[in-house]
Formats: sequence, C-alpha cells, structure tokens
Amino acid sequence: MNPSSIPRSRRLPRRCAALLWPCLLLLLPAGVPRAADAPAPPAPFAVPGARAIASPAGTSGSAAAGADERHLLQLGAGDSVNVQVYGQPDMDTTVYVGDDGTISVPLAGSVQVGGLTPVEAQKRVEQALRQGQFLLDPHVTISVTQSRSQRVSVLGEIKDPGRYPIEPNTTVFDLLAQAGGVTAFSSDIIYILRPDASGKVNRYPINLKGFSDQKNALPTQTLQAGDSVYVPRAEQFYIYGEVAAPNMYRIEPGMTVIQAIARAGGITPRGSEHRIEIKRSGKDGKYVITHAKPGDLVQSDDVIRVKESIF
Repeated sequence: MNPSSIPRSRRLPRRCAALLWPCLLLLLPAGVPRAADAPAPPAPFAVPGARAIASPAGTSGSAAAGADERHLLQLGAGDSVNVQVYGQPDMDTTVYVGDDGTISVPLAGSVQVGGLTPVEAQKRVEQALRQGQFLLDPHVTISVTQSRSQRVSVLGEIKDPGRYPIEPNTTVFDLLAQAGGVTAFSSDIIYILRPDASGKVNRYPINLKGFSDQKNALPTQTLQAGDSVYVPRAEQFYIYGEVAAPNMYRIEPGMTVIQAIARAGGITPRGSEHRIEIKRSGKDGKYVITHAKPGDLVQSDDVIRVKESIF
C-alpha cells in the first residue's frame, strides 16, 4: 500500500512514530538477535593438542632430506647408537654395536642390527619387544651418535694416509682435511675408487681446483663406506745448471720452459737463455737431448739444463 493513499487523519504523527520504535524493539523475543548484535562466525574447529605443520619460508625439500641422511647409514661393529622407547624413559640407553652386529636392548636382550639402517633397526627392536610380550605396541627410535664402521681409505701423496671414519655428509675435501691435507707433490687430479654391486671398481676423477668432469662425475658428492681415495703424485720435471735453485719441481698445466726456469729462481748471471737443453725419454725408452726454446711445453720427467753463456 502506498503511504500517500492513507488518509491524513489515519497517519501517525512523526513524533509518535519515533517514540513507538524503541517500544517495539523491547517487545522482540530474547532469542532473536539484532543485526548489530549478530554473533561472529565460529572459529575453525581445532583438536586439543594438535599442532599445525608448516614449512618455514625458504626451506626446501633437499634441506629436509639432508637432515635425514643419517638414517641411510648401515649399522656396523663399533657404531654408537641411542635407543629410545616412547613412553618408557627407563628403557632409553646408548649402546655400541658389537662385533657380531648386535646391540643390547633392555628386556629384549641382544638384537641383530648389523647391516641395517637405523629405521630398519628400530623396527627389528620393536618386533623383539612385541614378540617377547614385554610391550604391547612399542615405538622405538634409534639414532647414530658416532659412526665407526663407516670407513674409507686414503693413500698416495697425503700427509697421513690411512683409514678414516666418515659421516653421511662427508665429502672428499673433508676426508683430505682429516688426513692432514695433500703433500707439495700431489696432483691436482685425484681419484675415488668405488666398487659397484657386481664388485667392479669404478674410478672417478676429482679436480681439487674445482673443475668437474661431468662425463665421469661421481653419482653422489659424498663418500660411501668402502670407498678409497687415491692421491697420485704430480708430474715432475728436473732443472739444473745455471739457475738460482736447481731442483725437482711439479709441472703446472701448460707450463713452458721459461716458466720452469722462473720456478727455479731464474737464470744466473753466468747462464744463457739461448743455451737450454731438454733431456727427454723417447718412445723406445732412450733419452733424447734437444735444444729447447723458451715457449716449448715441459713434459713429465723432463730434465732441463741451462748452460753457461759463451761470452
């Protein structure tokens, strides 16, 4: 109905209407919410004690994989492991893996874990506790505190050759640091000797100056138990005669005769750069003496002689 069609005599004065509105609001049932008092949307349901799992900003899956690398180790004799049983703090212990590959677990006794990863070993311990009816539903965590069974050999031009323990993330540079570093006569190219599943030993070259050969690159950048690191002797040359420091020196890549002379301290005042000879082994094994030019490349086992000046 159009308000304008209501007779003026039946219309309420504006002042009366203004007074009646508060009264009408008071007559509304208590259970009917007003628009201004409408409740806020309910908060999402949360399980008490639950915790949301979120990845921190900038965290990648490779970082998480690196944290779990220790679980990929195979346990062996001499390894120190920490055994924890959920809800049973009195059973927590740190033990060594015996020569027979077993560890001593409270209640369960000796459990064979040699050759197993920590994850496989904790399942073996859970099985032993369950079969012995010591615990109904045991949950065991095994972590390696010190690895002694995972060892690699390092030999050649190294200050302290021998066998060294490794961690899951030990690189060849870490191992060389443990062994005291390479000697002054070591080659820049060293080799990782690694047997495959069939027993064949594969050789992987590593450039200590950081240049990698993608064709023969290592499958993984870290060392594995059973690896051998061989540091060969660098190629050498010999120099004597009218030089400041005659001796044996290592050959640098692309080294020329004049660079070899500079390595030996340079030519003495009595020497001549025009009277340089190289004694070099030929294909038949016999030595051949040739006149050398300053720009000639030096080869392995070359014997360089700088003669006296004639004048």
